[in-house]
Amino acid sequence: MTKSINRVNLIVLDSVGCGDAPDAAAYGDEGSNTLANMARAVGGLNLPHLGALGLGNLAGIQGVPPTRNTRGAYGRLTSVSAGKDTTTGHWELAGIIVDKPFPVYPHGFPADLLAEFEARIGRGWLGNYPASGTEIIKDLGAEHMRTGRVIVYTSADSVFQIAVHEEIVPLEELYHICRIARNMLTGKHAVGRVIARPFVGQPGHFTRTERRQD
Repeated sequence: MTKSINRVNLIVLDSVGCGDAPDAAAYGDEGSNTLANMARAVGGLNLPHLGALGLGNLAGIQGVPPTRNTRGAYGRLTSVSAGKDTTTGHWELAGIIVDKPFPVYPHGFPADLLAEFEARIGRGWLGNYPASGTEIIKDLGAEHMRTGRVIVYTSADSVFQIAVHEEIVPLEELYHICRIARNMLTGKHAVGRVIARPFVGQPGHFTRTERRQD
């Protein structure tokens, strides 16, 4: 009799891909293989435990050779949901299939949407383009501190991110602003996540805090 399993410890390594998916070309990702490319870039990886579980059997990963006698089950999965963002992937792991991809904004959010956002929150905004969170506060943090305008940005994921300095915009106000954004972002603009991104420090030495909320 097969023993039932009532608990699973699931570890997700975001963005550690092991080869492209059948629809990769639709997202400009054809030929991608983050794990193999990373291994090649650093001259090989030393992953004996993952190798023993079968990782080296999945792709040509320098430093992780294939093995015939694995200590675990291994395989590559391909998403059946539409879209490629984090929320879609996590939902599918939990059994929820997304038929329509969440919207993404490679050129920033529409002007009319941000005009309404500004009117509702009573503050101006800066940014409005895809960016690394650490880079955009480096670039716009000082201006944010001078003006009180919130920093709005997105990424390759379906996200509306709002960064503020905790001494300029109190946390509760930031969270309130995010709730306003979430209530606005519906219909064709129903992004997967609205993320509060507080930071501290002085120009040239900004750091994000653990008080992020999605």
